Amino acid sequence: MNKDKIFKLAKGFRGRAKNCIRIARERVEKALQYSYRDRRNKKRDMRSLWIQRINAGTRQHGVNYGNFMHGLMKENIQLNRKVLSELSMHEPYSFKALVDISRSAFPGNKNIVFPPKKEGISIKV
Repeated sequence: MNKDKIFKLAKGFRGRAKNCIRIARERVEKALQYSYRDRRNKKRDMRSLWIQRINAGTRQHGVNYGNFMHGLMKENIQLNRKVLSELSMHEPYSFKALVDISRSAFPGNKNIVFPPKKEGISIKV
């Protein structure tokens, strides 16, 4: 890369990394490595977040994530995890309908076990 392009990419860096060509070149190369790596990690992190949201939504209805997804697969419902997580957060009635379909499709989902309710601790002043 030529000097102008390196300084353009190094804009906003701290110390001599923004105006000394040798240091700027090293910092820019490392920054490009980080951005390449993190573009892949972002996909991994988002999938993990979607799974956590789906799991939280299904556990409210007494089913765990794995059994829910297996039931959807048996019923040939092909919604991806991103859409399912959005449904679990913003459309609780639609998501409950999917949980019920999944429960009817997979025998492991039949027994409904709701988690015990935690009672709040009241502090009297």
